[in-house]
Amino acid sequence: MRFSKNKKLFYPLVGVILLVIIAFSNGFTKEKNDEIYKYLKLFSQVLKLIEDNYVTEVSPRDLIYGAINGMLNSLDPYSSLMKPEEFKELEIETKGTFTGIGIEITIKDDIITVVAPIEDTPAWKAGIKPGDKILKIEDKPTKGMSLTEAVKLLRGPKGTKVKITILRNDKDIKEITLVRDVIPIKSVKVKVLEPGYAYVRITNFQEKTHQELIDVLEELEKKELKGIVLDLRYNPGGLLSSAIDVADEFLEKGVIVSIKGKSKDSGMVFEAKPNPSNRKHHYPIVILINHGTASASEIVTGALKDHKRALVLGQKSFGKGRVQTVIPLDDGYAVKLTTAFYYTPSGVCIDKIGISPDIEIPAMVEATTKEKPKDKDEEDLLKPWTSPEEDFQVKMALSILKNLKEISKLNF
Repeated sequence: MRFSKNKKLFYPLVGVILLVIIAFSNGFTKEKNDEIYKYLKLFSQVLKLIEDNYVTEVSPRDLIYGAINGMLNSLDPYSSLMKPEEFKELEIETKGTFTGIGIEITIKDDIITVVAPIEDTPAWKAGIKPGDKILKIEDKPTKGMSLTEAVKLLRGPKGTKVKITILRNDKDIKEITLVRDVIPIKSVKVKVLEPGYAYVRITNFQEKTHQELIDVLEELEKKELKGIVLDLRYNPGGLLSSAIDVADEFLEKGVIVSIKGKSKDSGMVFEAKPNPSNRKHHYPIVILINHGTASASEIVTGALKDHKRALVLGQKSFGKGRVQTVIPLDDGYAVKLTTAFYYTPSGVCIDKIGISPDIEIPAMVEATTKEKPKDKDEEDLLKPWTSPEEDFQVKMALSILKNLKEISKLNF
């Protein structure tokens, strides 16, 4: 049996951990305290066994980090412990730029799964689709891998390559090599479809998204605007505050979203406020969604749909109705923790359910309306690489906007 040279350091560390956690448990009931102590004792026994008997030397810090991250990962796919560099990356991602392949991921059935690719990124251009299961990153299997570890492997310096193995539709396995690039931060794009009608796409929700939207609408509204197509397809979400501001831009009153956590005092209701007189958007909206529409983009869709401010077209959305709070810790660490569920104005929690469109268009309908490019596979026809004018769903949305009888019940 091998004995550790660091045993004297290790045992005090375990003792400190137990004392700290027990100190935090002082507010619990006696039964809860007894249960906590019972399993902390088991935890300390396992730590001691590893330190005494594991074949190689292991860092106590790495062991504790792994235990904490495992505890958080056992809660749901979205909760995790963030190392200082990961916490910094998250801050950069919502405020500036980052380099990677450009996908939002989650965990389904213990496998890293694509929620949506971000538009105009390497993943988007390579044809990565919502629902693709990432079986390997390079040659490392992802089964049981945390989101944090997967993100770390997928990101890297601009120009470097990363190979991923994906499973599509539970039958087709592909290896795709992607070249990492700077992921664009401009989240609002616009194109005039024809006089009076515009196409506005929001790719994700960042700190500047609301202001970008205001700038776009002000420019469009310099001429008569009769309606807009708001494209939220493949939008993986982002900041809750940004989604609320975007929904508020099109609503004058009423609930936008409510969130409810564990305690009775944790609930919050976010309501729309009247816009300034120079920002009254009195025209109809058709929202496009699909199975890559998730989280913050579902908040916007749910709010505008429930208030009959917009007609929703496409396929059922992803169904991520959980709110994550990033809580800074000492030494640059942070915990990303699911702290609440969110509810649409009608009181529905769409987690694992999604939002159903008012008018459903199966994905294959979109595919059959396009001519197949010579350099594209049949399965890639589902990827909207074409311009808005050539996109079947955009054409249908425009047709609806021009036929006011179809949307006479909307509030605008």
